[in-house]
Amino acid sequence: MHAPENLKVSTCLPWAPERDCAKRFTTEHSRERKTSMQKTISVQINEFRDMSVGELREKYEELFNETPRSRNKQNLIKRIAYRMQEQLEGSLSERARKRAAELADEAHIHIRAQPGAQGEDAPVKIPAQVKRDPRLPAAGTVLVREFGGKRHEVTIREQDVLYAGKSYRSLSSVARAISGTPWNGFRFFALTSEEKE
Repeated sequence: MHAPENLKVSTCLPWAPERDCAKRFTTEHSRERKTSMQKTISVQINEFRDMSVGELREKYEELFNETPRSRNKQNLIKRIAYRMQEQLEGSLSERARKRAAELADEAHIHIRAQPGAQGEDAPVKIPAQVKRDPRLPAAGTVLVREFGGKRHEVTIREQDVLYAGKSYRSLSSVARAISGTPWNGFRFFALTSEEKE
């Protein structure tokens, strides 16, 4: 008597080596388990959409062993889903980590420190590169402006502006400090083409 063609025989034959049989069973079992877990993760991710931000933060803390800084629901869902998939599938390869580190070295990054982080756990802050406004005069230039019966001197520096011994980010902030009202710094110091005429 023959077995029907659509019947799958999953038992090992008596003459097959025992280790091959165990290996085949383990591989098939792990594939089935992985597929089942992927379906479970998909279901959980869909359930996250119905959870509150507070519940998502608790789930995040459970998976990452740290309090999340974000209170953005979509961000939390993405981070939690990534972590769950990472636990199932595994993390990035060492090669991918090295490449990511190389790319990060080339990028201009500003890292925010985790509250309370100290020592080696505290991330190093990399100052963001501030582009100098090309309309500013050369560093070392001193601008003079008469305002309110007083003479005001401002020194242009490479990354900031110095007025009355204090550093300012822009000419506009100096103009506001002098006049008490918002001004376009270039107009206040007659650096625009309209004011020069």
